[in-house]
Amino acid sequence: MNKPVLGLVLGGILGVLDGLSALLSAPEVAPEIAGIVVGSTIKGLLAGIVIGAFSRKVQSLALGVGFGLLVGFALALVIAVMEGIHYVEIILPGSLLGGIVGFATQRYGSRTAAAAH
Repeated sequence: MNKPVLGLVLGGILGVLDGLSALLSAPEVAPEIAGIVVGSTIKGLLAGIVIGAFSRKVQSLALGVGFGLLVGFALALVIAVMEGIHYVEIILPGSLLGGIVGFATQRYGSRTAAAAH
């Protein structure tokens, strides 16, 4: 699977898990869990495609993980600032999502023929 597609798929799956983690870290948000999961999934998809595109251009595991952490952190920070609460509970799983996607796209994603040149 090419790197952007792998990033998109993995980002979406981890986005769902990221959203569901809100039930563990902040149980009081249970009435809003559907919106949280949808928002986290969209955030994961966006992070996945951006990280996958970066991983296609840059062939470095360390840079891929670092970029993934940075993208995950930045997207989660935007959400945390908009919410104004639960900073750690939002930023930590978001950053972790980015780091995992960065690792996976570098380690397991394949380069497309066009990107190999």
